[in-house]
Amino acid sequence: MAYKSMQECVRDLEKHGHLIRIKEELDPNLEIAEIHRRVYEAQGPALLFEKVKGSPFQAVSNIYGTFDRTEFIFRHSTPKVKKVVELKADPGNFFKNPFRYLSAPFTALTALPMKSWFGAPVTYGETTIDQIPQIKSWPMDGGAFVTLPQVFTLPPGDHNLMHSNIGMYRIQLSGNDYVQNEEIGLHYQLHRGIGVHHTEYNNSDEPFRCSIFVGGPPSHAFAAIMPLPEGLSELTFAGMLAGRRFRYTTRDGHVLSSDADFVITGTIVKNQKKLEGPFGDHLGYYSLAHDFPVMKVDKVYHRKDAIWHFTVVGRPPQEDTSFGYLIHKIVEELTPQVFPGIREVNAVDAAGVHPLLLAIGSERYMPFREKVPEEILTQANNLLGTGQTSLAKFLIIAADDDNPDLNCHDIPFFHEHVLERVDWTRDLHFQTKTTIDTLDYSGSGWNAGSKLVIACRGAKVRDLTNDIPSDLMLPEGFGHPSMPMKGTLAIQAPKFSDYENAEKEMSQLTEALSKTVDQRTIPLIIVVDDSRFVAETLNNYLWVTYTRANPSHDIYGVDSFVEHKHWGCRGPLVIDARIKPHHAPPLVRDPEVTKRVNELFEEIEVLRKLGIPPVEV
Repeated sequence: MAYKSMQECVRDLEKHGHLIRIKEELDPNLEIAEIHRRVYEAQGPALLFEKVKGSPFQAVSNIYGTFDRTEFIFRHSTPKVKKVVELKADPGNFFKNPFRYLSAPFTALTALPMKSWFGAPVTYGETTIDQIPQIKSWPMDGGAFVTLPQVFTLPPGDHNLMHSNIGMYRIQLSGNDYVQNEEIGLHYQLHRGIGVHHTEYNNSDEPFRCSIFVGGPPSHAFAAIMPLPEGLSELTFAGMLAGRRFRYTTRDGHVLSSDADFVITGTIVKNQKKLEGPFGDHLGYYSLAHDFPVMKVDKVYHRKDAIWHFTVVGRPPQEDTSFGYLIHKIVEELTPQVFPGIREVNAVDAAGVHPLLLAIGSERYMPFREKVPEEILTQANNLLGTGQTSLAKFLIIAADDDNPDLNCHDIPFFHEHVLERVDWTRDLHFQTKTTIDTLDYSGSGWNAGSKLVIACRGAKVRDLTNDIPSDLMLPEGFGHPSMPMKGTLAIQAPKFSDYENAEKEMSQLTEALSKTVDQRTIPLIIVVDDSRFVAETLNNYLWVTYTRANPSHDIYGVDSFVEHKHWGCRGPLVIDARIKPHHAPPLVRDPEVTKRVNELFEEIEVLRKLGIPPVEV
């Protein structure tokens, strides 16, 4: 079925046992978010909060909380959209199997936006910002935020909706210096389509009108995060994935999504910025307060029985992990077309997405030469120069001719394949003094840092071990060795103080390692604050290693050298993944809220029935 609204989706989920209603009044200040996190972590149902303290509106979250539920929501449209994508990747598919693709032209028809001529549900009523559920997720958050917004803009002087941009840029509703009900904050970063529009408006006399849609058919939120090519409107994708054309209307010069639950309209002030944040973000740390654009609020529209659609962001995996899962399912056929020679990519969710990108490339041009990385280096540069993949900090790319079964979504398998073959004297390629993800505070400044490409190709040259060397000798202050992954040794180190001290510490460590660690069995060393934590789970290892290291500053090696400006090492590679003083603080639950929510899971029947154990304070 094609959902016409969030209400239809909620009813359908409830009918099939995917959603529970919580009738008791709950506090949007940390309490609701804590309930959401526990239910998500238990892979529980979607949550409809019928009474949100301080608001007349209901709120819903966790509708994408499991891969199965995400597939259920889009069960009727995803197969059809995949067929359209397959035809785009290879139009010849139609002639190979015409019956499979007979529905594709009809699916494409749903991509065309449609104006609502006889009334739009979202114009049923008007409200104010302070009446919207003020969901605050983490203790240090600067206020309440919209976490699943669909931010709509058009270029100046352009009224063609096909030229629009819809992006998911977080919106601060309250706190800091924002004038309540009159101003809100917009946070958008590198490689965001709205930034192109902002630049164009700065060079024009037109007011920079903006509309923020919340809710509506679930496909609309998904379309806002979909990495579409520049110039292709998200409205087209929203229509195809919904199986129903995107409806819109206009009011006072603003475009409104007819089927949204809420639309906030206003004008982005071209030359005004205010502090936005802090905000507990998807790397598992706070993004700190920085100056970002301000929007003067015009009106807030809502539909009858509107439901506020939100999620809780934090250390992955979280609900938004399902976005990456569905994106991969839909566009995997397009990867070789967008990135010639690339068979597969994986922006690793557990590492915060942008800090670690895995890829499988192809060596096709000179098969008669020695098997060394050649074409995959070109492909790596393409990845780092294109759209969202350009935000990758660590890019590890392997050649598919070494193992046709290689799969970069099987991270342990991929990790072992690379470590069995990598040559640290040859395969490390740094980019220094460049940009990294705005939310990544591991770099040398805000939005500033470095990148590392590890390009691996060739025959297996070592047998990895899971055993800690029996004769391991470490400098004073270092200890508690563990093996979080095969061929990878984690060592606990003294607390990081500064880079001058770190150079001395790492020099002592690499000297000791040169005597007792054989890179033929352990080619990778991770220096951490808590080696037991890193070894507990694969996700802990990925999160710590790749969110806390800046390649240019935090990579060392046993018997390292510089040759014609190329850095490498003849022994194991060492990554210093300790927390640094300039890093943003990690996300930690509020103990009082944790206690209160422990009680709520006993007091509220529908929560008690979920059988989720209390969280230790």
